[in-house]
Amino acid sequence: MQIPAPDEIGIIVVDHGSRREQSNRMLLEVVAAFEQQDQYAIVEPAHMDLVEPSISTAFERCVRRGAKLLVIHPYFLLPGRHSEEDVPALAAEASRQHADVPFVVTEPLGIHPLMVEIMHQRIRDRLEKAPEDLPAK
Repeated sequence: MQIPAPDEIGIIVVDHGSRREQSNRMLLEVVAAFEQQDQYAIVEPAHMDLVEPSISTAFERCVRRGAKLLVIHPYFLLPGRHSEEDVPALAAEASRQHADVPFVVTEPLGIHPLMVEIMHQRIRDRLEKAPEDLPAK
């Protein structure tokens, strides 16, 4: 299969899903930031469990928006059962309604030099933010 043009590739960014609305909103923020910085016009959020939109809902939305190929990105830090088994299985189930639209699943974020830099930055930010609340000796 030839890879379609970027405006015909749907990206689904999947997190676990949470009962905490604040956590679910963060995925929407991630997707919005990704859309602004990237070449892909069709980007949808999805939650693996607990709340909508589900992977199936996001799959349907991407197809309706013109996606000819779907790239599903498990927005998880490290590989595990969710990224290696659950997300691919849910995507395969969603694809049954659209057998003519292939999909692939990416690796999770994983070990990457930028992730290490982010970790360093988070530590620096915390230490600079409130040194007065560090425990006394």
